[in-house]
Amino acid sequence: MQEKKNVQHKVFTGIVTSAKMPKTLVVKVEQVKKHPKYLKFYIVHAKFKVHYTSGVYAPGDKVSFIECRPLSKDKRWRIAKKA
Repeated sequence: MQEKKNVQHKVFTGIVTSAKMPKTLVVKVEQVKKHPKYLKFYIVHAKFKVHYTSGVYAPGDKVSFIECRPLSKDKRWRIAKKA
């Protein structure tokens, strides 16, 4: 009998920047980090390609997305909810 592993998936929240591709959104995630030496805060951003099947999303919408299996070359995320 196989035991089920309790896996914690990564969850991010970001803003939709592009909804031009079918079933794919481009979501920008910003993080505030502190420089270890100079102690100054700075913003780091990353863009993720996120899979969705239903719902209407437009640029500017705030969404939450979760890690999943690879769906294509670039997509490893799926929409969890509209935040």
